[in-house]
Amino acid sequence: MTVGDPGTKELLSLEELEAAGGMRSGRKHTLSILVENKPAVLTRITGLFARRGFNIDTLTVGPTDDDRLSRITLTLDGALHPIDQVTKQLHKLINVLKIRDLEPSETVARELALFKVAVDGNQRAEVMQICEIFRGKVVDVTKRSVIVEVTGATDKIEAFERMVRPFGLVEMMRTGEIAISRGRGET
Repeated sequence: MTVGDPGTKELLSLEELEAAGGMRSGRKHTLSILVENKPAVLTRITGLFARRGFNIDTLTVGPTDDDRLSRITLTLDGALHPIDQVTKQLHKLINVLKIRDLEPSETVARELALFKVAVDGNQRAEVMQICEIFRGKVVDVTKRSVIVEVTGATDKIEAFERMVRPFGLVEMMRTGEIAISRGRGET
């Protein structure tokens, strides 16, 4: 049985759902880049990746505790190209203050997603049960759809998507991953 096949009636645990997910071929890199909060910094950084043939999987930018600084978190698959060269060139950009390639075992990473799912009658109860399993939060309800907020690791978001897609996934929005290192280490 494949997770998310139409007609699947039995509910699976979150662990079973995560185990059913596929993995990417290369090492996923999560870069945390501390930059000056100035115009065009993001453009210069993404341009550097594009010129070297990297595809950025997710990209989030937000303020830090210091309003003069922003943190850029980007994820990419480093299997096709070595990442060392691009990080060395990032260090040369004047507005880049610090770069860290976060190790997955030493990082807490989360993503937020909103899913609009078509539901009516009995389907509504099934979708609500799936929401409970994933600790999702229903944020809007209409006669024909529900909007669910799910927060967690990327694998959890993808597993939830596979489970609700057969009901009729009307729309989906994802924030991209944010990450922070564990413990009191450097930021």
